[in-house]
Amino acid sequence: MPQLPNSRTESDGSAVIRVLSYNIRSMRDDTAALARVITACAPDLVLLQEAPLFFRWRKKLARLAAATDQVILTGGGTAAGPAVLCSLRATVERTEDILLPLTPGRHRRGLATAVVRFAGARLGVISCHLSLHKDERYDQGGMLLDRLAGLGVEHAIAGGDINERPGGRTFARLSTTLRDCRTTAPWGTEHTFPSSAPDRRIDALFTTKAVEVLGCGVPLGLPGITENDLRAATDHLPVLAALRIPAA
Repeated sequence: MPQLPNSRTESDGSAVIRVLSYNIRSMRDDTAALARVITACAPDLVLLQEAPLFFRWRKKLARLAAATDQVILTGGGTAAGPAVLCSLRATVERTEDILLPLTPGRHRRGLATAVVRFAGARLGVISCHLSLHKDERYDQGGMLLDRLAGLGVEHAIAGGDINERPGGRTFARLSTTLRDCRTTAPWGTEHTFPSSAPDRRIDALFTTKAVEVLGCGVPLGLPGITENDLRAATDHLPVLAALRIPAA
């Protein structure tokens, strides 16, 4: 597998960063395997979905962050599941957890959002987990785009469990406005669900147009990552991207 670029700061103030999106199923599976997968990806940002929500959820998320050399940036129970972790390389400007409108009888959904800096590069970040129901999912995709525009930054990333394949209406809505990282620069493998026998891509990372995608995909074959750990960690496979963020 071709090598994915490592994180670095360029002489012009731009930054190459690694971003990981991962549905961790409330950490109900093998948390040691989960930590090994995240650590091997060497991410600067980790966009989580289904972070723990209930009993001692903050402690569980903090343990995962500590085990992977990350810190909690935002989200978790306060965003109804989505969360963002970051490395100490990031400088945090602001964070905000957003709860989306609740449809009676369905799961509450939310967005974990932040604005961060890496050297001279400034970046908006959103982690999301969209609805299983197609009409609600489409509306939530629009809310995500509105929120991204409202961050007031030129460059941004959004990622998460879309609960829809690339041919779907919501996926198309996102990839028309944003750039689908996997389609732009394929790397690794494609399918993200289920981790036991992946046959579909329902997890994705998107960027605004000026962000350069250097590679994106499931990090199967990356040094330090095994198929056994990927299957044991959770029911989704992670999506890893290397991005070059222009200087502000």
